Amino acid sequence: MVNSKQQNSKPMWREGMGKGNTHHILVVEDEQHLADGIKFNLEAEGYWVTTVADGASALKIVDEEDLDLIVLDIMLPGMSGYAVCESIRDSGYEVPVLILSARTLAEDRARGFDVGANQFLTKPFDLDELLSRVKNLLKLQRRPVGRESATAVNDFEFDNAYINFDTFEVTVNGVEARLTQLEMKLLRYFIENEDRVIPRSELLNKVWDMPGHVQTRAPDQFIRRLRKIFEADPSQPRYFLTIRDAGYRFVSERKEE
Repeated sequence: MVNSKQQNSKPMWREGMGKGNTHHILVVEDEQHLADGIKFNLEAEGYWVTTVADGASALKIVDEEDLDLIVLDIMLPGMSGYAVCESIRDSGYEVPVLILSARTLAEDRARGFDVGANQFLTKPFDLDELLSRVKNLLKLQRRPVGRESATAVNDFEFDNAYINFDTFEVTVNGVEARLTQLEMKLLRYFIENEDRVIPRSELLNKVWDMPGHVQTRAPDQFIRRLRKIFEADPSQPRYFLTIRDAGYRFVSERKEE
């Protein structure tokens, strides 16, 4: 249960904790007991937490406060979490969003990612998993993203593949492979951000020059194409990985099971 660490006492705040020197997390949850449990345990980890119970209040906080992460329930009164997330992304705000939902259908998860969420956690959830996801998303929030912060790559080799981005030359096992300009752009972005989990919203923004919340399967289709070209077994990818509820990751060296 999410409140497994909650006691009838105040949380242990870390030395120096305050608005100026800790991460600020907004929790949007209309179930009061759950909001209280999440708040208690996040504060016990040293975070500064604000809670609201509806979408309108959440958007007001987004406009007024500097946030590092939003934990967002889907089933909210008046305005759904999907609409809240979409509104945030429409404003150009790229704060990480972790969606909470009792819905378990694949289309519900897909809709969450389509409106710009970074991760999706199904209720009921384990407290340790929630805290782990929060920590990972805060690392993502601190890390610069985009090609401006990446090392520019003109050519690259991995396994039996060679890519030259200047000449568009691509060979796999000594055989020429033909990639479109957009496929090369996606491949280059993966290579320049090697070993980093890249959210779908970031790929849409940086590779397709589209808002991150746009509903499209283009990244999935193009990544399947890259797997078909570069993976020995596209159904068991070793280089172009899907990280559930988080995004995609490129690794140039095989990771042993």
